[in-house]
Amino acid sequence: MRNETIAKLKAMRLPAFSEAYQKQAENEIEYQSLSFHERLALIVDAEYDFRHNNNIKRLIKNARFANSSAFLGNIEYLPDRHLNRELLESLSDNEYIRQSLNVILVGATGCGKTYISNALGVNACQSGYKAKYIRLPELFSEFEAARIQGKYQQLMKQHQKYALMILDEFLLVPATDTEQRDLLELMEYRCGRFSTIISSQFTPEGWHERVGGGALADSILDRIIPSAYTMVIDGDVSMRQRKRLIP
Repeated sequence: MRNETIAKLKAMRLPAFSEAYQKQAENEIEYQSLSFHERLALIVDAEYDFRHNNNIKRLIKNARFANSSAFLGNIEYLPDRHLNRELLESLSDNEYIRQSLNVILVGATGCGKTYISNALGVNACQSGYKAKYIRLPELFSEFEAARIQGKYQQLMKQHQKYALMILDEFLLVPATDTEQRDLLELMEYRCGRFSTIISSQFTPEGWHERVGGGALADSILDRIIPSAYTMVIDGDVSMRQRKRLIP
């Protein structure tokens, strides 16, 4: 009967439940002091934790972070970086995602913007939020390819609905007219509904010109900046230089 039960549990795709049940069945003495409900709770907890952890792994994998091992607790608060520890610690509870607020990270190449943005993204996934990391130039290329294939609206809707979207290398190159419209379409839907983390070498004051400098630029920035926390990252030496493998 025990083997038949285990086989049925596996057939129902309850591997952790099956394993926990088998463990209890093989160690009756160890669990004999527990009530039926307590023993059942342990088995259910095993299956729940297994599914929960697998879901987190799947969310992190699908987000395609540049660094999926980034961790908020490993951020280095070196004096010359002038990181806003209070802000980063407040973001760790993901309340900004629940309130559909944005985060803007500004700093020179190698200052650690990508790591911090990825750490926030991984942290969001660990709380069950669906996230997406992508470089803005890559996103524009995807939109162009989808436009040619007749799948533009399908791709746009997919990117519009991530609970958290991380746009790296934001406006590293000035946006073309088409790219400006793509960005407006994306932010128009996400504004007030979902959160976006933007990583850029330029401060928001310098974005206006890089998205055309006209009414379209006003519309794009108005959907990002008013609802965003902004953190400027300093540092005379890039994090890559600090961690270089060859002396």
